[in-house]
Parts: sequence; structure tokens; C-alpha cells
Amino acid sequence: MSATLPSNAQVIKPVTSGYAPANGINVYYEVYGQGEPVILLHGAYHTIETNWGQLIPELAKTRKVVAIEMQGHGHTPYSERKLTRAALASDVEKVMDHLKIDSADVVGYSFGGQVAYQFAIQSPDRLKKLVIISSVHKSEGWISSVTDGFKKLKPEFFTNTPMHAAYDAVAPDKNKWIPFVEQMIASAGQPFDLGNENIAKIAAPVLIISGDNDGMDKIELAKTYRLLGGDVAADFQAKPASRLAVVPDQSHVSLMRQTKTILDYLEHFLSMMN
Repeated sequence: MSATLPSNAQVIKPVTSGYAPANGINVYYEVYGQGEPVILLHGAYHTIETNWGQLIPELAKTRKVVAIEMQGHGHTPYSERKLTRAALASDVEKVMDHLKIDSADVVGYSFGGQVAYQFAIQSPDRLKKLVIISSVHKSEGWISSVTDGFKKLKPEFFTNTPMHAAYDAVAPDKNKWIPFVEQMIASAGQPFDLGNENIAKIAAPVLIISGDNDGMDKIELAKTYRLLGGDVAADFQAKPASRLAVVPDQSHVSLMRQTKTILDYLEHFLSMMN
């Protein structure tokens, strides 16, 4: 699921880029702009450009944007290291150490949102605010057609797709495409649950952004928001620190193309005082 940049999209170059040693692998990152740091975690099979290419130029006007490519994605080499959300979240912390960032806001889309949830659970002192875009903290957060679809994925489904082309454009070894896809498919097919009790313990403010038809179970989404302190009568009691936005007429893929809408939500939420 890859969004391509429109012809009028602004293209900017990173201030710096490179690799950070992280738990036995080298994780690629790009840094844009100056200011308070915000870390971007892409969705499955994405690169920095395909997932965040439209948002980075806008965010970088006021923030230090750190975009990471997770294990096997984009510039980050494929590794046979077991692919777990805990390991990927720990990688984020190692990148922060490498860049001497004590704490940051974290934004994750889809698979990156799952890693962002895990980061909030295991590294709470490194997190300021958390933004989850079209993602879940457990398998039951998706509607059944999504989880059934994960079980039917095959590597050939991705051949000659925009994701494949984006991978070939930047991957250090194009021959690792099939092993990488197989690794991701195996991960998607495994049920997971980060724990309601762990979500309820997240102290940082959380913004959840969902499309109305993005494959997330909206009953489970409401339960998650309640775990984060939401779903109150704000006219009779204090507003919760966390927020929920459901964007109409949007699917899982199309939601990330709504640059202005997402940017407005991000800028408002991230600029609010805790």
C-alpha cells in the first residue's frame, strides 16, 4: 500500500542521514528541519519517501523530523534477526541514542503504529506525545476481513508493485526482496496483543487518527480510546489528554494521502501543552 507523490509535491533534502547501530543491525534514518524532535515510523513495505514524502516538508518547517526505515525496509538492510515489535521499538531508542535525542514525539502509521505503541510501553521516559495513524495494538483491532487477508498474502502479490519499485530504488541488496516480503508476511500472519493493561498505562497524550473505512474495528477503536482516558462527557468533566479523530470517506491507503487533514491534526495536537 503505497502513496505516490503528486506532481506539485515539495521535495526537500535531509539535513543529515545515515545509519545507527541498533541491536545487531544498522538502521537508516533521515533528519529534516530544526526544532523539537518528532520521529516518524512508516507502514509495512514502505520507505520514508512513499509513506512520509508529502508530510515531511511541512513538518520540517517547525520541527526536527527524524524519519526511520525499519528492519529490511528501504535503505535498512534485510536481516534474519527475528522481526518483533519489541526489537523494532528498541531500534527506535538506539537511533535516538545515536542522534543524542533524550525524548521525542513519535508518529506511527499502520505497522509503524504498532511499533509506536510498543515504544510507548517499553520506553515511556523517551516519549513526549504519541500519534497513531490507522493502526492497532492487537490483532482483534482489525476487522475480520483484514486478518483473513493477512493469512492469504503471498510474495508474488507484491511483484512489480509501487512498493517493489520503491524498494529496488534504495535497497542495499535488491536480491533480498523476496526474503524481506516473506518475513513481513510471516509477521502479519501471527496474532499479537500488546495488552490492554499496557495501553492503559501510557501516560503520554495519544492522538489516534483513523479512516472511517480503513479496516480498523471501530468498536475496538472506541475501547482503545477509553483505555487512554477518552470517551468522557467533556462538558461535565475535564477533557482527556488524548484525542481521537475519525476521518470520513477514507480507506487505509487513502488516509495517508490526506496530507492537509493529517498535518492539521498533527500540528494542533503536538503544539498543545501537556
